[in-house]
Amino acid sequence: MRPILARAAFAAMSVGAAPAMADTLVEIDQEHVDESVPMPLFQVDAAWPRLDENIMLGQAPGLAVDRDDNIWVLNRPNSLDFSDTGADSGMSVGCCNAPPHVLQFDQEGNLIRSWGGPDLAPGESTYEGEGQERTESGDEQWPANVHGLYVDDDLNVWIGGNGGGDHVVLNFTADGEYIGQIGQRQMTEGNMSEQYLGNPADIHDNGESVLVADGYINKRVIEFGAGDLEFQHLWGAYGEAPDGGTREGEFDQSQASSTGDGGANPESGSFGDIVHCVVRGPEDTIYVCDRRNNRVQVFRETADGVEFLEDIVIAEETGGTRTASDVAFSPDGRYVYIADMMNGRVWILTRDDHEIIGHFGRNGRYPGQFIWLHSVDVDSMGNVYTTEVSTGRRVQRFVMTGMSD
Repeated sequence: MRPILARAAFAAMSVGAAPAMADTLVEIDQEHVDESVPMPLFQVDAAWPRLDENIMLGQAPGLAVDRDDNIWVLNRPNSLDFSDTGADSGMSVGCCNAPPHVLQFDQEGNLIRSWGGPDLAPGESTYEGEGQERTESGDEQWPANVHGLYVDDDLNVWIGGNGGGDHVVLNFTADGEYIGQIGQRQMTEGNMSEQYLGNPADIHDNGESVLVADGYINKRVIEFGAGDLEFQHLWGAYGEAPDGGTREGEFDQSQASSTGDGGANPESGSFGDIVHCVVRGPEDTIYVCDRRNNRVQVFRETADGVEFLEDIVIAEETGGTRTASDVAFSPDGRYVYIADMMNGRVWILTRDDHEIIGHFGRNGRYPGQFIWLHSVDVDSMGNVYTTEVSTGRRVQRFVMTGMSD
């Protein structure tokens, strides 16, 4: 294996990078594993995005690049505490303020619009207590803890949640006007339910149907009609009926790194206890992140449902939060990018055979490094975007600077 960390400054910066960015691009850890196949190369833009200096970004569990190459980020203002947002609480004469949940940036990293919060969704609730002891009364539909973001070709925004009772996917216009929802908060009925969800983690809408990775309580993928949101199909690992039970009780973050499941099993006949992503790929394929089993399962959509194609195993021996958390594709469909939460890497695979040819990133807090790498997406120029949760709490832009020799 040959590191390509300092391969070149790419003076021309001809692919994906504007000349103005040259001073803010930083070299990153990259490794080309299979030198027989050319690999995309990246540098991180250390000045992206350009948030107001008084804004503190929370955990960022959702990411999407829209049809116009604008970048949408879902963040958790509730993950910030009093020392982060002293300006909001009046405890600080300086920084900072919490942002809204949904943020849209242009290519330069400027904030275009932002919105979010319970007032935008139906219902209303009251809360008593703190932490695991907190109780909710009411029918509020905005998630207690947002998770997963998708922006469709009509620029409508889909949001899920994995907090207490968050068994709902909400749909909004680009400006945050409520359109509708799948499921209902506080209502869940297990893996075979055709109506209710169980802490949905991710969404994909292609205009014909909506797929939901359902997700933190349930262990399945479920499909609904795009227009009427009526149930169409559901499945578990290998395209079979979902089994393996459901999570007992509410999900909390400590369970993300628990060894109570006995560890990753990439040959398991069931999805693990976090079905983390569902992403449509080229040629009618669907990629599902079975994060706790360190694998991505690939399916093909058919007239009768789905056909299982193969397992992509990512760093099988990894423990902790495990690996496969999200999937994205290069604009030409030649490469697959798989976000690896525990190892702090974005793996690069060839899509035709799903062979790993390299990776970039490492665990750390500096530009180009990751803490709890969560989401990945790609724009039409091949630039890669990532978000982080837990103590990572950021979005990063990796500018494609060329191809390896």
